[in-house]
Order: sequence, then C-alpha cells, then structure tokens
Amino acid sequence: MPDTTPDTNTDAGPLIPRNRAAHPQVHDVEYKTSVPRSPRWPLLSMESTPSEETGPRFGHDILGEYDNNLILNWTKGAAPAIGERIRVHGRVLDENARPVPHALVEVWQANAGGRYRHVKDGYFAPLDPNFGGCGRTLTDSEGYYEFLTIRPGAYPWPNRGNDWRPMHIHFSLFGHSFGQRLITQMYFEGDPLIDQCPIAATVKDRAQLDNLVAPLDLGQSRPLDYLAYKFDIVLRGRRQTMFENKLEGM
Repeated sequence: MPDTTPDTNTDAGPLIPRNRAAHPQVHDVEYKTSVPRSPRWPLLSMESTPSEETGPRFGHDILGEYDNNLILNWTKGAAPAIGERIRVHGRVLDENARPVPHALVEVWQANAGGRYRHVKDGYFAPLDPNFGGCGRTLTDSEGYYEFLTIRPGAYPWPNRGNDWRPMHIHFSLFGHSFGQRLITQMYFEGDPLIDQCPIAATVKDRAQLDNLVAPLDLGQSRPLDYLAYKFDIVLRGRRQTMFENKLEGM
C-alpha cells in the first residue's frame, strides 16, 4: 500500500546540469519526423531559476480506486481488459540515488492488439471496450511505484516501408521540481523489434538504450496470474554543494 506520510523534503535548490550525451539524438534521418521537428540552432545552457527548482505537490486525494490498475480502471472494476496481465513496478530516484517520494507517475499505452484509444489511431487492430490505456499513481516514501496492466502490442507506423514500434509503455513523471519532469518509454526485455526501431535507434549509446528496457522479474510475478517487469527511473537531482568539506547529505 502507498505510504501517505506527508513529504517534508522540498529538495529545492539548483539543478545538476543536464547531461546532453545521455539523451537521444534529436535529428536522425532514419526517424523521418525528427528531421523537420529538430532544432536548427545550437542549444543554450542557462542557470536554473526558481521556476525550474520548484514544482507541483500531489496528494493521494487526486487518485481514484483503480488509477494504477489499467486492467480495471476504464470500466471502474466492472470488466477486465483483454490481454496478457502484467505488473510493472520500480523505484524513482534522483541523480544522486536518493528516493523521490510522492512523485506523480503517469502512464499510457496501446492495447493488447497495438491500438491506442485515440481518434487519430487508424490501425486495423480493434479497440478493447474494457481498456482505456492510461493510469497514474504516486511513489511511496521510498520512491516505489507499481501498475497492473496488460502487455501492449506492437504496431506499424508510417516511417519507412515496414517499420513497427516495439511493445512499450509511455511514462510521464514529476519529481520535486519542474526541472525534474521526465517523459520516456519503457520497452520489454527480449523484444526483437527494439533493435529494428528507428526511434529507439536515436539513443546511440547501447547502455543508455538498455536502461529503457525493463527486465523480467519472476520474483515479483504472481503464479497463474501475471508476470512482472522492473523499471527503475532516475530523475535529475540537486547540484551537490560542499558543507564542512563534505557533500551535502553525506
């Protein structure tokens, strides 16, 4: 169960400068829509201000009974979604490996057939009448979160002649500040489409790409019910300052 202890750690302060080398390449000719969308001028690096160093506060009163259960939340528990049941869990940490408590974690995904509940999704796979495809939760006092959902299907997209997106779940997170906002994707261990995907290929460092792949976690699976996948997430942390010859917090 989530820990509802109020968070007294505001974690305000200058942000650690962003490591651009750890981010995907913004202009990649194999990912066609990145060509017209990517910046044409060098990026400017600026000091963080209070608008980046502070952020929204979320409480458990914003959550509904089934918000982190995508199997049941669309029908409010009346009927389950169709597909392979899975549990996605992990921990949200800052760049200094400290837990980020009471952070809002939002997810959205395609259904088991690879189709989103979106007016512009014209893929031939049918919609599941019992699946909405989105959910949210808050991390507990130690930064842990979990979702119950179904494994999303792969789907084709109009990039090159026959490109398919790997199975994936989209994540959006707020940390302690707006500067810690992260939008990313989680892939599944063993999916052969990861190595074929032009979007995944914009992450040139294989170790960085592997950080987006959730390994199978049989220890947290439930027999005859669901498999589990572990996906830890690291947000940007504070710039550490010296205090009496020690790093803050040591």
